[in-house]
Parts: sequence; structure tokens; C-alpha cells
Amino acid sequence: MTDTTITSTSNASAPVARTTDHATFRIERALPHSPARVFGAFAKQASKAVWFVGPEGASSGGHTLDFRVGGREHLATQLPDGNSVSFDATYLDIVLDVRLIYAYEMTVAERRISASLASIELGATPGGTHLVLTEHVIFLDDLDRVTERERGTRELLDKLAAYLDEAVPG
Repeated sequence: MTDTTITSTSNASAPVARTTDHATFRIERALPHSPARVFGAFAKQASKAVWFVGPEGASSGGHTLDFRVGGREHLATQLPDGNSVSFDATYLDIVLDVRLIYAYEMTVAERRISASLASIELGATPGGTHLVLTEHVIFLDDLDRVTERERGTRELLDKLAAYLDEAVPG
């Protein structure tokens, strides 16, 4: 669903289209690691800082993680094209080794491009963990698309899997 409103701005002579585009996507992964190990990769600052990073060629502008209900996470990234991207989340629900729910916004060049509600659910399987990530997102002002967000999220989950495969448990 897309909604459009035309608003005028004090800094521009022409009106600016303000749009919202609502989308939901779900990604499932089978990981050959215990739910506790997968959960730890989200919960521990040192672990998450290894895999929760921007695309190839990007540089980190800082990462903070206060992993508790009501806690916040911030990641700033400088892209190769010079744009800055920020991820700012608040954790709404955390159940040890089972799930986490968080709301977050993303900005590019200090313009808010989306607001999301996301969940990550972890289920034990005979071979490790079944991870389900579901995101409900509102894209703002035609600045991002669900195909790009889902692609970026899949890339992050690939980095998570590689981290879990390479890291020494602990």
C-alpha cells in the first residue's frame, strides 16, 4: 500500500511529495548452531560488531548496543559513495535464546528513509537452529524499496552465518 501527500517546505519553491509504502517480508534460515549461540551473536556487542556491518567498502562510524528490553542500538556507516547511513533501534521484547523484537529507523544522509518493527525467532532443530526474521516496514518519501531492504537483510544474515561458522564458541 502506498499513500501520497503533497506538502510544501519552507526551503523549497516546489511542493515535496511525502509518501509511505508499507511492506512485510520474512526470511528463514537453517543454522548449524544452537539457539544459544545464535542468540549470543545478536546479544553480545563484541560478536555483533563483527558481522552487523555495512556493505563491502563501507566504513564504520560507530556501533553501540544496550541489549535489554528498552535498550538501544546504534550503527553508523559511511558508504563508499560518501553517504552516511544510520540504524537506530529500541528493543521491545527479549526472550533468552528464543526471540527478540525491536523497532528501528534508518536514515541516509540524515534523511529518515524507513521505520520498522522486526522480530527474530529462534527454534531448536536436530541440526541446530531455525531462524525466522519478519519485518514490517514503512518506506518514506520513495527513498527505499522492499527489494533493497530484503536484499540487505539477507546479506547481513549471510554475514551472521559466516561469523557463526568461523568464530570460536564462547
